[in-house]
Amino acid sequence: MGASTDSAAPAETTDPAERSSQLPLRSGWFGWRHRYPRTARAVGVGTSVLAGALLVVALVVPDRLDRMTFQSFLRLPVELIVLAVVLLALPSRARRITAVVLGAFVGLSTVLKCLDMGFYETLARPFDLVFDWVLLSDAADWMKDSFGRSGEVLAIIGVIVLLVAVLAGSALAMVRLADVMARHRPMAVRTTLVLGVVWIMCFTLSVQVGGVTLATKGYSQFLSNRVKYVREGLGDADVFKKQLTVDAFAKTPPNQLLTGLRGKDVLFTFIESYGRVALDDPTMAPEMDKTLTAGDARLKAAGFSSRSAWLRSPVTGAGSWLAHSTFLSGLWIKNQQRYRTVTTSTRATLTSYFQKTGAWRTVGIVPGVRKSWPEGKYFGLDNIYDSTHLGYNGPYFSWTPVPDQFSLESFEKLEYGKKNRDPIMAEIILASSHNPWSPIAHTIPWNQLGDGTIFNQIKKEGTNPTEVWKSAKRVRTEYRKAIQYSVDSLTQWVQRYGNKNTVLVFLGDHQPVPTVTGGTADRDVPITIVAHDPKVLDKISSWGWTDGLKPADSAPVLGMDKFRDRFMTAYAK
Repeated sequence: MGASTDSAAPAETTDPAERSSQLPLRSGWFGWRHRYPRTARAVGVGTSVLAGALLVVALVVPDRLDRMTFQSFLRLPVELIVLAVVLLALPSRARRITAVVLGAFVGLSTVLKCLDMGFYETLARPFDLVFDWVLLSDAADWMKDSFGRSGEVLAIIGVIVLLVAVLAGSALAMVRLADVMARHRPMAVRTTLVLGVVWIMCFTLSVQVGGVTLATKGYSQFLSNRVKYVREGLGDADVFKKQLTVDAFAKTPPNQLLTGLRGKDVLFTFIESYGRVALDDPTMAPEMDKTLTAGDARLKAAGFSSRSAWLRSPVTGAGSWLAHSTFLSGLWIKNQQRYRTVTTSTRATLTSYFQKTGAWRTVGIVPGVRKSWPEGKYFGLDNIYDSTHLGYNGPYFSWTPVPDQFSLESFEKLEYGKKNRDPIMAEIILASSHNPWSPIAHTIPWNQLGDGTIFNQIKKEGTNPTEVWKSAKRVRTEYRKAIQYSVDSLTQWVQRYGNKNTVLVFLGDHQPVPTVTGGTADRDVPITIVAHDPKVLDKISSWGWTDGLKPADSAPVLGMDKFRDRFMTAYAK
């Protein structure tokens, strides 16, 4: 009587999310929430905890598999605290929109981390947001060649499903946490404040758990690095265009080029994935030493000598075309943009300078090329023999369309063995040692090669890549065998078909994948020059190279982009 009831009424909540906490449980499918309220609340709490865990994992997960430890997930990310502050400060509608956007962004960055993991495992570097999209199609081709068409399709479907799941899951998780914080705002504010103070103290004192810093800003650093890489990538084009115009031999008359090699057949041969690890690793070195020693003896018996050293490749794990173009153009071709720029320019290559002299017929043996290769003309090759032009009717060996021994025999039949021909300059790609190294061929008597059908039985005797790649040890063993096969094929060919005018330059294009190298940052590859005429090797006597097919550990290391000019200078007269 006369007493006002307004003071006893609860204050009206204006935030829909806060209001929803005062409403009865939603019925859910078939009204199960009403029938099982305790279960419904337990599911709600579990879902919220799972959402929080998902976001924490997305923020702290490393982008490299070799850094993924249990301790790495015990860190406190400052970004989580910042996200909480932002969401608590916003009104309902803006909060939900922001939560969706931020959640999707965290999901995208998680996908990028997954790409980084794959690239670190194959190329020992992170995914390049500017240049690397084209490599995804190459990855699909590799899956098809390694595990068949069904394996490729399943992998693509799996990637798409994973992408959608990560994006949707991250967005829903962020919305869920935003709603929970809004419903329990006072507690959320206090918790955020406490976590902020804890983070500052741990960061200031450098508190660690199991050797890992507890207070981290790694996610922000990850994003900062990506922005830096993108900025550098976008600016790289201008830098490279300036380098493109610098060529010490551009104005040299053709009759003054490579005069020290006139009358010689010069063969530039790349052995796929032939890296320093094959010679240095203690588990591979003994067998490789036997192969190189046998090759040395083979060549010496035929009157040849050789000298070897190291080159530093611009790539590791994959990207052969970048290494090949670096070696031939004399420019550091470290990404796809540089490759496209140089191959559409007038920049002369080592091979095109041979063509420019008019003293050599220039040819390419490229068994790994199975599609249109318009860049081939840029390298100054009069004729290009790809996998369809070598007369091979045998099976693929995983990625490799033509075994190395058959490719070399085809070169002999198509070009090198012709009578009354001009001197030849050849670029030869030996692809049998290309990842995944299983199954691999083995050398057979040269007179039994025929049309290649003999390799059907050899392939059946080989190993299954799906089984090999279950064990890093087996992968390394198959890699070593593949390199041995390529080296044996090449040295046997020189012994069988080489003559007093043969000059062979053979090298690796890059180190193999980290599964084989153990994650080393070393990018060195062996290079060897073989010649019958002692005058050819006399011209590089000042280089300090090692006699034989195996370079000494202390042999000089030269950037792959420096070889072109050094070689042309040595053989200028």
